[in-house]
Amino acid sequence: MLIGLGLGPGNPELLTLRAVRLLKDADKVFVPGKMAYDLVSPYCEAEILDFPMTSDEDRIRKCMEENLEKITPVGRNGLAVLGMIGDPNFYSTFWRLCAVMKDSYPDIEYRTEPGISSITAFASIAGVSVSGGFIVTDGGDPDSKIILKVRKPAETAAILREEGFKEFMLVERIFMDGQKVYSGDKLPESSDYFSIMYARR
Repeated sequence: MLIGLGLGPGNPELLTLRAVRLLKDADKVFVPGKMAYDLVSPYCEAEILDFPMTSDEDRIRKCMEENLEKITPVGRNGLAVLGMIGDPNFYSTFWRLCAVMKDSYPDIEYRTEPGISSITAFASIAGVSVSGGFIVTDGGDPDSKIILKVRKPAETAAILREEGFKEFMLVERIFMDGQKVYSGDKLPESSDYFSIMYARR
């Protein structure tokens, strides 16, 4: 098993309790640089991997393959943790790594554990309250939408289909008792107040 672990925005006091536990329980921990290394060092030994900041796709692919040669022997027989600054689900190298791993090592399972993202950390430092709709982008046109407090998922998805959205996922009561995950066309007519829908064009 490989877990992409969110380490938060860089302050050691913003590591989650779950992150600390996984760092201690892992058979081996990998990190993408010194900042992440310093965050995890009080809890474990870690190996720094090279994830170059470049637009050269061939070089990126080569580095991913080299990193997987180190990660997969651990992930095949135990627990490998890749600690990432921020949250591994927001603009993260983790999913690019997993795409390569899925091609070459389809037998190894992977998942993520969330960390405090730069988005919520920014709101805290800036002193702003995000209470309405907003757009997060890396400069490109948004191709997905996240909707909070979805009480009528099937109806909401039908409206979004008319806007060109094709893929849907709904999660009720995230990390709570009674958590449920729905995807595709299998969306309920009604859902809990603590529900989030993800839609992708």
